[in-house]
Amino acid sequence: MTIREENSVGALEAMSRFAIDPRWLIYLPPTMSPTETCKEGEWLEHPTEAIAYYQKKGIKKLICEEKHMGSRAIVVVCRDHETAQKRFRIHGDEIGSCYTRTGRPFFSQAGTEQIFLEYLQEAITQSHLWETLQTNWICFDGELMPWSAKAQTLLKQQYASVGAAAEAALLEVNHLLSQAQSRSIAGLEELCDRAVEQQEMVASYRNAYRNYSWPVKTIEDYKFAPFHVLAHENSLNMDRDHLWHLHLIDQLCMNHSPLLQKTAHQLVEPENEESCQQAIEWWLALTKRGGEGMVVKPLDFTLKTEKGLVQPGLKCRGKEYLRLIYGLEYSVENNLNRLRKRGLKEKRSLALREYALGYEALRLFVSREPLYKVHEAVFGVLALECEPIDPRL
Repeated sequence: MTIREENSVGALEAMSRFAIDPRWLIYLPPTMSPTETCKEGEWLEHPTEAIAYYQKKGIKKLICEEKHMGSRAIVVVCRDHETAQKRFRIHGDEIGSCYTRTGRPFFSQAGTEQIFLEYLQEAITQSHLWETLQTNWICFDGELMPWSAKAQTLLKQQYASVGAAAEAALLEVNHLLSQAQSRSIAGLEELCDRAVEQQEMVASYRNAYRNYSWPVKTIEDYKFAPFHVLAHENSLNMDRDHLWHLHLIDQLCMNHSPLLQKTAHQLVEPENEESCQQAIEWWLALTKRGGEGMVVKPLDFTLKTEKGLVQPGLKCRGKEYLRLIYGLEYSVENNLNRLRKRGLKEKRSLALREYALGYEALRLFVSREPLYKVHEAVFGVLALECEPIDPRL
């Protein structure tokens, strides 16, 4: 695998200045491609295309998982300080780390992170996962919510400001149009209809980002939704199927910790029309109540065919969530037709390369290889993230 020199320099700079203690940095998650673009109709993304992709690959069993609208978080947690010292060479009171998909600390204050890790440590103890897995440390992949906790500035400057400006402008437009209605102006009725349509789109836009925002005052206000038990002592779990992972996470959530949230899921058989339709209806219900969408995956975590590695997952985002990504009026027919031409080849190539590097990093760590070898793969993931790819994909 070749990585551009300029990308490597950028990754090393970022890691040197902003990353967590490198001894905790054993994995970074890959990017994920969206599903193929719908060729017609009101949708840009739809489960039909995701299911069809895997069906063409000859895959018989899929799993659809709820896509949480939070911030990606990798969490490494130890059973005790002794494990942190012996396995991770940490000297101090740390029992783990919670970091972003770019290797930076998730929490701005170390005290908040410590409380979060203690909650998770207690949940693991109460659910007997240490004994079930015969381990003293676990690496989780999940989503930490609300999105606003990590993206407050983005919400205020990019989303809220756009929504407020659009709403204010349309109020003035509607006022002027109502004044003009007493005069017989050609095309005025069409303008009025257009303004009403725009108002509806602005309302949908504002509701979309509000669903992912709530106040965070204490640690109990966070929600962590783990969906992968990536690794533990002597075991790399990226070769186990997704039901194995979700079963353990259900066990973890059984103690009703206010911090933890299960990941809803649905099994699908691509060759069974009824099964596919049930998955589509489930996705529609998720997005209708404000969810981001779902991720469609092969039931097997890591899957290879004769032609190589299969995409480990395809995200299928809802119509209203995509309004945040592509803009208020993306669903207008002309805009939608233009967006259908988006290319996915580079994004999918990137997703597979990053996945392979993440897999290799964890394999090396579990095998007790030197940390510099683990970091070669980890830094490679971050270097690939510097590739010039459309960030909306």
